[in-house]
This record gives sequence, structure tokens and C-alpha cells, in this order.
Amino acid sequence: MIYKAREGQVTYGEAIGIIMMQTFMPFPPGSPGNASTFRYPVRYELVESAVMDRVVFNPDPAMLEPFLDAGRKLVRAGVKAITGNCGFMILFQDDMARELPVPVFMSSLLQLPFISRLLGPGEKIGIITASKKTLTPEHLRAATAGANIPVAISGMEERPCFRSAIIKEEGELNFERVEAEVVDAARELADGEGVKAILFECTDLSPYAAAVQEATGLPVFDYTTMADHVFSGIVRERFLGIY
Repeated sequence: MIYKAREGQVTYGEAIGIIMMQTFMPFPPGSPGNASTFRYPVRYELVESAVMDRVVFNPDPAMLEPFLDAGRKLVRAGVKAITGNCGFMILFQDDMARELPVPVFMSSLLQLPFISRLLGPGEKIGIITASKKTLTPEHLRAATAGANIPVAISGMEERPCFRSAIIKEEGELNFERVEAEVVDAARELADGEGVKAILFECTDLSPYAAAVQEATGLPVFDYTTMADHVFSGIVRERFLGIY
């Protein structure tokens, strides 16, 4: 086999590029900001102007250009697909997919149409989000191309341990307490809303997916199920076995 260098590329083998916000919080395993979450190499690109206020609470359309710049840097570095570390980046999905030459998947919410087709007609998906107040119909339209998908939404913004670690960015996260809060939110959706599947909008909820499934018995989808699915399509492996 002959390997050829690519102009401007100094590292190889990083299939997924992750655009990171500027935040002050720990990233336990399961979070996209923790590289050990993935069974494959990933590459990061920080956008320093992408703070919580400009991405989540008061979405700023001017963030598109910094995100595109980060995406172009990742493409030049050799990544095969690009994502971000916040589900609210879905508002930039269409523009980034249009401008960048590799597949783009900016939010776990993109899985909504697929999950819906796994369920019976009219059955609801429970979405757990960092902030119910700011997860708008516009976000959902951007994720589903306007499809009418039954959902029930629960926000984590008033759960004290999640709020202090993720919303207020106090720099410390009590894993067990946040896990208990996420499980409680999921149980409320399962028992009170009768949802048939759970989807985490927030990338910082992925570490608690197994606990939520154990508590509810429901399928749980999140950032990692999306990333793994994309990776499996852009890096195919030959089947090994006996015939």
C-alpha cells in the first residue's frame, strides 16, 4: 500500500471533527468533550466566542461564521464528518451542511425522525434538554425538516446540581447527583407523559444514558448514538467471519 501526504495535513486518522464551545465545566466519560467517550479518534476545534449565552439562551446568527471557520479547519485537518458539542447548534445545521464538503450533524435532535419511525403512530418521544425554556419549535423544525413528531419535553435548567455544573458553569460536577436528577426527569416523562423512547438534546446528558434506561426500560438515544451511527457510515470495515 502507498500512502500519500495531503497538503496542509499533519495528522491522520481522525474521522470525526467536533466543534467545541467555550465553557467551564468537567466532561466525564460519555460527554463529547472527553475523547475517551469514543472508540475511534476524534479531533477538536474550539470556538472561543461560542459561549452559552450566544448558543443556547440568546442564539446569535453571527455565530455561523466562526462555526464555519472551525468546520473548514477540521476539513483541512482531514476529518470525514463534523459535529458540535451542543444540541442547540441545530440552528446552524442547514447552513453548515450547505457550505462544508463533508457530512454535518450538529445536534442529537437530528435523530428525531428516525426514532419516531421506530415507534407506533402517535407515540411520543421524550426529549430531555438543558433548557426547556429555550428549546423552541424553530429548533425542532430545523431538526425534523418540519415533520410533525409527537414529543414531550423536560428541561434540566431548574435541577440544582445540573444547573450549577452546566448552566452556571461553576466548574464542579457531582456525577451521582446529576445522574439522579436526569433519571428523575426521565421517569417523569415515562410515567407522566407515556413516552416510548428518550432522546437527550443536551450532549452533557450522555454519561447518564445507561442509568436512565435501567430506570425506565426505554430506548435511550443521545449524542453518542448519533456519532457512532455516522462513524459507522463514513468508515466501513470489512466483515470477518466463517463461510
